[in-house]
Amino acid sequence: MFNLVALLLVLTAIFAYFNYRYTKLPTTIGVMAGALILSMLVIGLDWLGFHALKAYEESALRSLDFTATLMQGMLSFLLFAGALHVDLNKLKNQFWQIGGLAIIGTIASTLLVGFAVWYLLPFAGIQLPLIYCLLFGALISPTDPIAVLGILKSVNVPKKLETTIVGESLFNDGVGVVLFILLLDIAVQGGQPSVGDTLTLFGREAVGGALFGLLLGSVVNRMLKDIDNYQIEILITLATVMGGYALANALHISGPIAMVVVGLLIGNHGREFSMSARTRGHLDIFWELIDEILNAVLFVFLGLEIVLIAFPDHSVAASLIVIAITLSARALTVGVPVLALPRWFDLPAGSAPLLTWGGVRGGISVALALSIPVSPSSEIIVMLTYSVVLFSVFVQGLTIGAVAKRVCEK
Repeated sequence: MFNLVALLLVLTAIFAYFNYRYTKLPTTIGVMAGALILSMLVIGLDWLGFHALKAYEESALRSLDFTATLMQGMLSFLLFAGALHVDLNKLKNQFWQIGGLAIIGTIASTLLVGFAVWYLLPFAGIQLPLIYCLLFGALISPTDPIAVLGILKSVNVPKKLETTIVGESLFNDGVGVVLFILLLDIAVQGGQPSVGDTLTLFGREAVGGALFGLLLGSVVNRMLKDIDNYQIEILITLATVMGGYALANALHISGPIAMVVVGLLIGNHGREFSMSARTRGHLDIFWELIDEILNAVLFVFLGLEIVLIAFPDHSVAASLIVIAITLSARALTVGVPVLALPRWFDLPAGSAPLLTWGGVRGGISVALALSIPVSPSSEIIVMLTYSVVLFSVFVQGLTIGAVAKRVCEK
């Protein structure tokens, strides 16, 4: 384990160095591109008969459970760090708009993507049972807050629009995970959850996670207010993220939502009333470093993961169909409401295209896809998910700046 983590950090540092010196891409995109190029070279050598490197990479990646590493480890740090710098007052002002996009939009997108994939994928020569198509819709519909936050750092977006994009991405993954759990139960065990079961699960996960986050954040803010020692205060926030996430999982409530709420409380109320200026400075530097390093390592891992993905016949056609479906569903469930209700959303002109194009998918979608028990259907879902993520990160991620510039000019 130590050797693999060391290798990932070394590769991340090398790719980050070359990206900063030469390609000048956003860090997350640049390091992922480096990892992809390395993996493609390894695959090319394997085709030429040099099998040792590919065998080593596959063995190393399989020794580290990507789903567990992200969902049970890195995600808590990344969500807390992302929420730490979100303005809670602005978030409150757009609470209902963000909530509508995160809940209604994610549910609607899951259904649209699921049924569209079920109907159109056979034209590419690939068939999936309807329940697996809906499962794919649930894991691909939420935008990835890690990817969104990483890319938005390099894009100049109006603050109100940025709050909407970030707020939606921070909360819609909780809705997507609940839908994913329900549909996975049907796909694997043949369960038939009732409306009551669904509401109970959603309440326990989402509402329970939010309430737990409020309680934990309030306690931690009180602790921070009682002392003025930045080393201890940073240690408290670190323990809060790790211990709080572990306790949330043990209580079977949403750890991601809890960490977002805790981050919002500490980053706003805690920053204003519980910290000295010196502590605020050190805390920001510490969590910014954690965010940057883990983000970069995550995207390197995503780039290396391509050696484990099976691409069957008709993969290109199927991927193009699914990418088009995913973008169309995003436009219908987010872009259209913003256009149809301009006074309610009160966003800058041209926001609908940016919200649509800024719906970046990333590691969370891949982690959920890899958590599905292995079967012919799950392998297809992993391939389709990875294809959408590649398009999302490289095409949407590299062009979102141009779209944002057009919005700002209007």
